[in-house]
Amino acid sequence: MEVGQPKAGETVVVSTAAGSVGSCVGQIAKIKGCRTVGIAGGPEKVRLCLDQFGYDAAIDYKADGLDAALAAACPEGIDVYFDNTAGAISDVVLKQLKLNARVVICGTVSIASWDPIPQGPRVERHFLVKRARMQGFLVLEYAPRYSEALQALSQWVRAGLIRYREDILEGIEQAPGSIAGLYRGENRGKRLIRIAPEGT
Repeated sequence: MEVGQPKAGETVVVSTAAGSVGSCVGQIAKIKGCRTVGIAGGPEKVRLCLDQFGYDAAIDYKADGLDAALAAACPEGIDVYFDNTAGAISDVVLKQLKLNARVVICGTVSIASWDPIPQGPRVERHFLVKRARMQGFLVLEYAPRYSEALQALSQWVRAGLIRYREDILEGIEQAPGSIAGLYRGENRGKRLIRIAPEGT
């Protein structure tokens, strides 16, 4: 809400749209009256975006033709891009930003290493001619407002406006490989590890 500033009627595109962050972002954008387009990996996650999380359109970035599919889903361009990936997906999205678009950088999951810093397309021209803005978002900066967020999110969950999924692994021994599994796209919801039976 603070960085992306979504407004009713705008188009919001979200990468990793079926994940725990992306799915919530898309649903909040819908609550605010936006048209939402999710980018996810594989047909199952695309279906989750549409059926479970209420996206207006969803695109499988693993299929051929991401550029054309995104253009078809966003015929008037993109007002807000919530970027959880960086890399090739974002390179495609940035080409379709509208005038005065906002890009929220929340994650860079597609980049395996930042040492050395990877080289890629230069984005400055997109931001210059479109007068767009790109800003990082770290949730820890908003700690003083956690109670405000919890109140709003809780109300939306209770009202059925936000749905969520949990991907629970059993036992602490699952912890070492759990992050790597996220990067491979194995999770189907917020990845959690149950370290003891409930009630103990």
